Amino acid sequence: MHKKLMKDRNIQFSLILIIAIAITSIVTSQVFAQQITDGMDAYVQGESGIYTGNPNECWYDDGTGSMLPCRIDSGDTAWLLIATSLVLFMTPGVAFFYAGLTRSKNTVNTLGMTFIIIGLISVQWVVWGYSLAFGPIDNDANLFMGSLDYIGFNQVSHFAPLGSPGPCTDTWSAAYQMQVFSEDMICSVDWPGTVPHILFANFQGTFAIITPALIIGGLVGRMKFSALIIFVLLWATLVYDPVAHWVWGGGYIGGGYLDLVPELSPTYALDFAGGTVVHITSGFAALAVAMILGRRLGYGKVPMEAHNIPMVLLGASILWFGWFGFNAGSEVMADGIAASAWSVTNISAGMASVTWMLVSWAHTGKPSIVGAATGAVAGLVAITPASGWVGPMAAIIIGIVAGMVCYGAVAFKNSRKLDDALDVWGVHGIGGLTGAILVGTFASPHIWDTGDGIGAWTGTPEGLEQQAINIIAAVIVAGYAFGVTISLLGIMSKLWPGGIRVDPKDEDIGLDVSQHGERAYTGKEI
Repeated sequence: MHKKLMKDRNIQFSLILIIAIAITSIVTSQVFAQQITDGMDAYVQGESGIYTGNPNECWYDDGTGSMLPCRIDSGDTAWLLIATSLVLFMTPGVAFFYAGLTRSKNTVNTLGMTFIIIGLISVQWVVWGYSLAFGPIDNDANLFMGSLDYIGFNQVSHFAPLGSPGPCTDTWSAAYQMQVFSEDMICSVDWPGTVPHILFANFQGTFAIITPALIIGGLVGRMKFSALIIFVLLWATLVYDPVAHWVWGGGYIGGGYLDLVPELSPTYALDFAGGTVVHITSGFAALAVAMILGRRLGYGKVPMEAHNIPMVLLGASILWFGWFGFNAGSEVMADGIAASAWSVTNISAGMASVTWMLVSWAHTGKPSIVGAATGAVAGLVAITPASGWVGPMAAIIIGIVAGMVCYGAVAFKNSRKLDDALDVWGVHGIGGLTGAILVGTFASPHIWDTGDGIGAWTGTPEGLEQQAINIIAAVIVAGYAFGVTISLLGIMSKLWPGGIRVDPKDEDIGLDVSQHGERAYTGKEI
């Protein structure tokens, strides 16, 4: 009777979800309906490209009344297409990494949760997520969350870049790259002004995808798949999108509203590629999830070690490879800053991997290969916010600190018997926090010729203010992500039929069979 009731509920849930998706699609298609007179949904056709009417994109009048898109850089565009694909590939890397670390009876579920998030957020980002994160700031309320101008990728051009039009001779590309422009060529003079707007939007979308996927490590083996779907959509909307807007979309943190001393140059927190936006939010959200769901059955009493170490190493290797798109791609240009970001990313990952292995060797008496893989991820996490602001020697220091601090955080978590199953808080939460603080310490004005990025190591008032701004921003984001997540799950636990955690019997059987009716292996489960 119980199984029949649960089956009926699953059918009802599926039907409700299908209806909701259908209604959303119908409404969206009507709001931005295609018409024969339009070049595209709600767009005005021009002589060259399709004019969106977006004042934040780079268009110019050719003198005849036709609006033309500013030039894009084919090299930058090619690089960002590759970087976007690399970052998207990281989420399957997370899937393999987590699936190898979990118990074999939850392998399909762990892979499946990660995989379905790619689909969910790919749609959410287009329909409303990008607009909330990067929509224009029309009033003070938009300092918290972007406007709705870009819903459905409305006014997001695949021809024009973002920015204001100006002579191509006044751009970064003209100054630092092997390009020669004539005086009458028009380019975007702002960042990111060398790639189509839609490519920039999709690049940012891959960050939105991987962030909730990281949270899975804190809930494996315990959460209903149906509850996860709704949680991910709500979390992305209420946590990721606002924080991305605060830091990268011109909101409170990135828009100068944390400027402690207006007379000094630092005005915003430094986060080059997502230490605050991605890793602090996911890490502290995972801690909240683990606290709400409680410990797994048999935690501390039965073995729960990684069941497939080759899968762990495969996942870590994919992450390491993809992270070059994550960090170097965040420059959105194929230039010296991207090359520097690539370099320090690799250095920090390597140093943290070796550090974690040595610390675990000293602690346990054996060099852990899983530990080396985890250490590499910790080093990648910590260098992420600093990758565009620090040099090679600072990257070595950040790698050492990340390996030691994250190892200590995991040990502390274990001593407190907090069942963050795959150490998301210790590696991503604390690793991201460490990186966010250390970029304020080691940021070097020698990386950018503009003098941007002055860290506390310089001993200057500007450096000390930058350190303070970064600490304040990191604490705000950590508190917000933890608070909203624990509140959201608390409400869902009360409203969700039977709660958001699977029944003890289903948990004991394993979520592969109880949630999906599928098995990763046909042999004995461990």
